Amino acid sequence: MTRVICSLFCIPLLLLAFVVWALAAEDNAAEDNDTAKPAGNDSTGAKVIHVEDVVYGRVWGAGLLADIAYPESQQPLPAIISVHGGRWKGGDKRDGSTIVVKQWAEFGFFAMSIDYRLVDCTPAPACYQDLQCAIRFVHAHAKGYNIDTNRIFLIGQSAGGHMVSLAATLGDGPFPRTGGWEDVSNDIRAAISVAANYELTTLSWGNIWTPATGDAIEARKLASPVNHVKKDMKPLLILHSDNDQSVPIQNALGMVETLKKAGAPCTFHRYPDAGHMGITDEVIKRSLEFIKQQSAEDSPDKSSAAH
Repeated sequence: MTRVICSLFCIPLLLLAFVVWALAAEDNAAEDNDTAKPAGNDSTGAKVIHVEDVVYGRVWGAGLLADIAYPESQQPLPAIISVHGGRWKGGDKRDGSTIVVKQWAEFGFFAMSIDYRLVDCTPAPACYQDLQCAIRFVHAHAKGYNIDTNRIFLIGQSAGGHMVSLAATLGDGPFPRTGGWEDVSNDIRAAISVAANYELTTLSWGNIWTPATGDAIEARKLASPVNHVKKDMKPLLILHSDNDQSVPIQNALGMVETLKKAGAPCTFHRYPDAGHMGITDEVIKRSLEFIKQQSAEDSPDKSSAAH
């Protein structure tokens, strides 16, 4: 009889404990989902529009192509432009060095991944001029795509990271505008640089950046983001690994040190064994954190602590 009474008493308690646990797990899952999409607009359940091979510019009649994706939204969307790696002579807008635009649209962004002229076709700085054209395209089409032009972000890996870092430090520089939208703004909020090069003259493959005319060494110095760091530059997120065999960590550390000395806005994430990093889950997580932080700032040029 005692065992029966004990069983009857314990069963309701176990059921109550299970209900409490289930409710707590549901709350935690909701919190996890909130942190998974912290930077863009809330696009839960929204229809995502995905278009491939959009012409974002034309050079001598040839189209510059991009893939785009964005959610239907009543609120203006932040934008992110992805620039692929490949030492300026390889890669494309859908490889592992780029974002997946549909994924970022689900995060609440107007997402764009670009192809650009490769150096074996058209020498540098054509690839960088194409990136600048893509930024202007986003500004020029902000109304049609419902883009918040105060929240245009860049992300690039390796050679792409070099170019988005150059955009954050140099902007147009002395390079003529090409491709279209020449009278439109090229302003950005911040840039994310993954496994990138910052000083071309000390990099083993920096000599690939060779213009058709002029002094190649001086051209590489001009195209080195480390030479254009200043306090009022655009905020920069740098992610790099100690065992990167393509761009040695010293290249990134030199850039970080220069940024610190200048009091420039920078966040640095260093990894011991991530190799030549692509757009991994870790990179996505840190990028969304950075974008959320920069979007919350009253002024886009406020500094975040390097670490």
